[in-house]
Amino acid sequence: MGKELEGKVAIVTGAADGLGRLHALHLASMGAAVVVNDVGTTLEGAGEDASKAQAVVSEIEAAGGTAATHHGDVADWATAEGMIQHTVDTFGGLDILINNAGIMRDQTIFNISEQDFDDVVRVHLKGHFAPTKFACNYWRAQAKAGGGTTYGRIIGTASEAFLMGNPGQPNYAAAKAGIASFTMGVAQLMLKYGVTANVVLPRARTRMTMSGPQAPIFQEPEEGFDTFGPQNCVPLFAYLCTPRAARVSGQLFIVWGKEIKTLANPQPIEVWNTEEPWTVDGVHDALAPHYEKAEPVSDGYSAPLA
Repeated sequence: MGKELEGKVAIVTGAADGLGRLHALHLASMGAAVVVNDVGTTLEGAGEDASKAQAVVSEIEAAGGTAATHHGDVADWATAEGMIQHTVDTFGGLDILINNAGIMRDQTIFNISEQDFDDVVRVHLKGHFAPTKFACNYWRAQAKAGGGTTYGRIIGTASEAFLMGNPGQPNYAAAKAGIASFTMGVAQLMLKYGVTANVVLPRARTRMTMSGPQAPIFQEPEEGFDTFGPQNCVPLFAYLCTPRAARVSGQLFIVWGKEIKTLANPQPIEVWNTEEPWTVDGVHDALAPHYEKAEPVSDGYSAPLA
């Protein structure tokens, strides 16, 4: 593997386990100096363990790479700002930010608590927002000092849960939808400074996917290709960090197994117009023939046929 990221500096949040750890290892193997951020909590967000991030740093250094730890909650405003400054102070700059940190507390709308909703949305969505805000401030200042553009790569980590509207994850799915929307807006703003921003929806075996009802799907096979192996997702993230991906921005990618696909912006599937202002009866007359063809998706809910 070439050292395409030689001289680049990366932050990976939530990098002590799972995909975050693999991102950190892969970027380091490509030559980047990596800041491994992690609080070291459980999947549910309990406790702290600084040794987890340090273990990844040690793994990178043992392989001949360069890394440093950052033990802090990236959803905390001051901590996120401090992480960007810590990175610049330690390695002389910042080029790549992979937002990956997250926790999970699954419940249906009937049972979820306010705290479980707030905490999950906070870690995922604000945990993307706060580091990105301060990274963008840094890159804008660099661009202005250097003649207009700089080098910056932002990658958000979302989930197909936000597309499917998972009924058991009203907090997680909502946060992932927010990450997609937020990052797309950043992409539009930052492109003029030379900074790209993309979102990847990985379908992989992680602590999160192995903790829910779909865990059997993600089990590692006894033989043959490991379709849901997290290592299958990492090359896309890594590519989006490279100079070759300078024209790739504002994109949503789904990656799993041997497949990568992009998502288009939402498109209308049907349009109704009226010559007179709408009335309730008029709306019914227009919509009813379409939705009477609907097929049930779940109890009490129907969706129109494509």
